[in-house]
Amino acid sequence: MIADDAHLARRGVIAVFVGCGLATAALASRMWVVRASLDATPGRMGVLLLFISLGSMCVMPLVGPQVARWGTRAIVRLGMTTCLVGLAAACTFIMAGWQAPTAVAFLVLGAGLGTWDVTMNLAGTDVERGLGRAIMPQFHAGFSIGTVAAALLGALCSRLGASLAVSVAITIAASIVLVSWGSHTFLRHGASADAPQRRTPRASALAAWREGRTLAIGFLVLGVSLAEGSANDWLILGIGQDFQVRESVGILGLACFLTAMTTMRILGSRLIDARGRIATHLICSSSALVGVAVYCLAPSVPVALVGALFWGVGAAMGFPMGMSAAADDPLRAAVRTSVVSTIGYTAFLAGPPLLGLLAQHIGYRHALLFVMIPVAIGMALAPAIRPLARPAPGSPGPSGRS
Repeated sequence: MIADDAHLARRGVIAVFVGCGLATAALASRMWVVRASLDATPGRMGVLLLFISLGSMCVMPLVGPQVARWGTRAIVRLGMTTCLVGLAAACTFIMAGWQAPTAVAFLVLGAGLGTWDVTMNLAGTDVERGLGRAIMPQFHAGFSIGTVAAALLGALCSRLGASLAVSVAITIAASIVLVSWGSHTFLRHGASADAPQRRTPRASALAAWREGRTLAIGFLVLGVSLAEGSANDWLILGIGQDFQVRESVGILGLACFLTAMTTMRILGSRLIDARGRIATHLICSSSALVGVAVYCLAPSVPVALVGALFWGVGAAMGFPMGMSAAADDPLRAAVRTSVVSTIGYTAFLAGPPLLGLLAQHIGYRHALLFVMIPVAIGMALAPAIRPLARPAPGSPGPSGRS
């Protein structure tokens, strides 16, 4: 019975990931318009975007215990509602050109995104255990599909001259539909095919912050999260600043990155099964290093687009594999995933704004070269995601060879 429910829940979790991707990229895909409406320098944009990070960092350490208490369905809906309220308010303030109220709206938006992100990943690990195999990359492919859809929507609205409010309104409506249906299919958190009555205990979140393996996974995820987040925030503006092209060309660069990342995530489960987590991470990280270097040093737009493709492939697999590794033991999955998500999402949201402050002095593309440092550190931490030698009963087994 659990296995049958897990197949339905798999589709529902993917839908929730798609909705989160749409909401996350709703403003990123129109960053050109956002910056112009707020009349903000790169440094000021970096400061504003930090408020999204602050909102997420405040709530993410608290999400795991709340999921253990209230379940994934209730908490993911709470996160979605908070996120979309913040997104709507941010859109209103951006169009009015009000920077301070926009910062407050970004704080709310970040809190909602952080809650949504941790909870949907926990729902994904429940499905992995129910099916008995590693499919987390497929869920994150759903997130990437949502970001690609947001980028294409942004490009279309830009081409048609539609306002930011139009694309945000479409995003909000689609996210509500996706999450309302998808969350209805979620498995009870902590259930598995072997232990259908097991519930996740309220393990100490502070204890998880002292676990060496959990922290190592978190810092590995930090590198790939920064690679992904910096592309979402600055890839468009980097192309626009250096090559003096239209907004739609910059959005095409982001679409190349997101399409490559989505494709890799769709195919990634097979690579994990064939080569294991560690080899997959090393392959992807190498691609990220090549892609970032090519994009940042490209002499022309076509070469920069090629770099964006390699960059997207490289940023694809680290986060989903990190989530799976953190949840290898279902009894500790909630708190460990919360820790890893907090570290990774902090980089995803806080790193790019800090790069924006640097870009004010050396330009967007040169600033993005610094992304290579945490990616390289993450390669050194690859052994941390090796599957546990003796996984708990009902966990999704070794995700391929180590």
